[in-house]
Amino acid sequence: MVRIGIITGSTRPARVNLQVAEWVRTFAEELDLDAQFEIVDIMEYDFPMFSEDVPPAMANKEYSKDTVNAWSRKIDELDGFIFITPEYNKSITASLKNAIDYIGPEWANKAAGIVGYGSTLAVAATLSLRQILGNLNIATVTPFGAFSLFTDFENMKTFKPAEIHHATMENVVTTTVNWSKGLKTIR
Repeated sequence: MVRIGIITGSTRPARVNLQVAEWVRTFAEELDLDAQFEIVDIMEYDFPMFSEDVPPAMANKEYSKDTVNAWSRKIDELDGFIFITPEYNKSITASLKNAIDYIGPEWANKAAGIVGYGSTLAVAATLSLRQILGNLNIATVTPFGAFSLFTDFENMKTFKPAEIHHATMENVVTTTVNWSKGLKTIR
């Protein structure tokens, strides 16, 4: 059985990100894919802006902050990820980028799906995140979830995705799980 972390991409107090992550977890669990899904909330780690003296790739998984060491252990124990990202100014949030940047080898040779939301379906944020993850040797699956703040949220505050997204989301989750199983064999 593979372990898939559903990683939140926002730390704003009024965020809807956690609602999307919870919906994805429930949806994924109902697919019965021989995988365990858990939400990994970057807000719980309370990262300061990246300021390490040693680049993560050279730190040998030994970081100067307890928070980062806990983050490292959490990411290390997971086999794959589904990132939930809002789109801010045509990219991912600074808090998500910061969380990703704090560690290095823990990400490698794992699979990731991406679920984005925003006024333009988070297409730019998804493409940006794919490039970032690719640099860390994370295999990003091709299907991605794309939700609209205008049609998949009530008053832009309550996540109520249209049923039309179910087939795409099943593809995102299933492909992420399958790739995670395959990549587990080379780690």
